[in-house]
Order: sequence, then structure tokens, then C-alpha cells
Amino acid sequence: MYDPTCVVRVAEGDSLDLIANRFDDETVSGASIQVENALPEPIITPGQVLDVCVDNGVNDLTGAPILERNAAVRSMEVVRQQEHLNTLFAGLGIRELLVDGISGPVTRQRLCAARLALGLPVSTEDMEAGSPEEQALFAATTLPVPFTSAILSPRWVLIDRTCQIMFVGEGAERLVFVFPTSTGEAGYETRDQDLKPVVRFNPALDNGGWHNSTTFPVAEDNPLNGNMYKPLYFDGGQAIHGANNVPTSPQSKGCARLRVEHQDALLFWLGLGEPTTSARTINLTVNVQGTWVPR
Repeated sequence: MYDPTCVVRVAEGDSLDLIANRFDDETVSGASIQVENALPEPIITPGQVLDVCVDNGVNDLTGAPILERNAAVRSMEVVRQQEHLNTLFAGLGIRELLVDGISGPVTRQRLCAARLALGLPVSTEDMEAGSPEEQALFAATTLPVPFTSAILSPRWVLIDRTCQIMFVGEGAERLVFVFPTSTGEAGYETRDQDLKPVVRFNPALDNGGWHNSTTFPVAEDNPLNGNMYKPLYFDGGQAIHGANNVPTSPQSKGCARLRVEHQDALLFWLGLGEPTTSARTINLTVNVQGTWVPR
């Protein structure tokens, strides 16, 4: 036996949960003991010995190294991060994360957005429990306005290609929305912008002033006039527009896609009820930054 202090012998009437409850350690649960001992089912028998020092990188029965994190412990860590992210992003228009303990692409997108807002190095990597950046995450009680040149404008949009996220705000004082977006794929990248005014080209009077795709919604974008709903242009044909498909990776033909309901919320905030081409009337600037790193 490698470390007797980490080993429990199962007594009559024991269960994994009963054993876990003897330890004042939130990482020790029935599930984490099951994973640590590679038990296919949560079934134990009297006299069986169990490694109860979970997620320490070693099999305390044999001394053999365990190279992977304990999945149950890691899931608990992710649950705490997801719950706090939901608190930080509440009221900003973005959907709540499913609190499932899985650090999938949507959770990583939200972690990336939090890093950006908190002034941390921006990435879509998982966040290590107990790390300085996780400590900064949990120390935050509200989501700050990202510190970029965008805040020099009274009304602004910040599109980050690393996170595939869009922040919307008013000067340095108020964060109004955070929306998931999908920017331009390889070969059609959404171009860098710095305080670029938004315009709305010659209004289509037969459609409330909006140049939607003629067959909106359609299955996919195309370089000329793809799956676009109420576009707001900021660089030639590149625009912020609604679409029915907004993945967590760059898949547009250069525009920044938003879900249709998010585009409607953005337009309502801007007060764009009547056709206009005036950048002064729209009073919105766009910043585009960051680099997408495929996983």
C-alpha cells in the first residue's frame, strides 16, 4: 500500500457517499472516489480498499502515477465557474450557460469574454482552478467595461475575433450587451477596425429600410449578399447583421453575425425605427480586434 493515510477499507453498510461525507474536503465525493478508483459502477463491497485522496496525481494503493485530472473534480470546478459566469453576464442579453460541468465551446467562449473584460490575457482555453486568473474571475462582482479605444465613443461595439464575442456599450460608463458572434472565416476575415462609424446604406423603402437577403433566411452566407438580417455596415460590405446560424467559430463571409433576437435588441437600443443612412443619426462606432486560434 503506497499511502495508508489515503486508503479506506470499506465496512459493512458503507457507500461511496457515506465514505466521502467523513472528509472535510469538497473535492471528495462519491463521484470523485468512484473516478479515482476507476470503478465502473458506484458499487463497493465490505473489505474493499479505496483511494480517497482524489485528484492528487497518484494511485495511493499502488503508487502508480495518474496522468489525467479526476473528471468528477474537474466537473465540480467547471460548475463553479459556470455559475459565476452566469452571475457576471446576467442582464447583458446573452443566454445563461447550461451549468453542466462541461467546459465546451460555449463555456470557453464565455471564459474568453470574461478574460477580455477583466483585462486578463485573452484566450478560449479552459481556466485552471485556483489560478491567478480564476481568482480574478471570482473576485469580480460585475463585468467591467473592456478597456479599449472603443470606449472613446459615446456608443460603441467591440468585436473580438479571439473570443467570437461582441460587447456593446456607452462610453466608459456602461456595458449594455454582450452577444456571441461569428466573424469572417479564413480568406474572408472581418477586418480590423478602430472607432469606425456605422452606416446604413440606401434604405429599402419596401422593407422598412432594411437590405435583408432577398431570400432571408437562407442556409448559408455568400460573398455578395448572404444570410443577412437588418445589416449595419462598418467597412464596405462588412456589416453586423442577424442570422439564424451563429456558431462559436468564424464562419461568415466577413460580417459579424448575431442571432436575430440580438440584432433586434441592438437596433432597439440604437433607436433605429425609421430608415436612415446617416452615421451621425446612428451614432455608433465599431472596433474589431483579436485573432482566432482554432482548437
